[in-house]
Amino acid sequence: MKEYTLLSIFSLFLIFLIEVRLKSGIFKLKIFWLFLLIIAVFKLLVNGYLTGRNIVIYNPNFFLGIRLGSIPIEDFIFGFSMVSLTVILWEHFNKEKI
Repeated sequence: MKEYTLLSIFSLFLIFLIEVRLKSGIFKLKIFWLFLLIIAVFKLLVNGYLTGRNIVIYNPNFFLGIRLGSIPIEDFIFGFSMVSLTVILWEHFNKEKI
């Protein structure tokens, strides 16, 4: 079973549910997607170095095997989920203070 893949898809689904519930509107903002692109570039550099040099090794039994460079696609999904959750919560709690 591809647990890493299932967990990453679950995290993505959960992020969209949280966004629907909290209504931060971040997915409509161009600045959010630019922010995400900048993070992806640095992820490619740092994580690409770590996985390319076999410092970090993924067990192929747990993910699809689809990679961008040397990085499993699931890492990008988890990264998107973590960054999105942080921004959603930031926007949500920031709105309540205003």
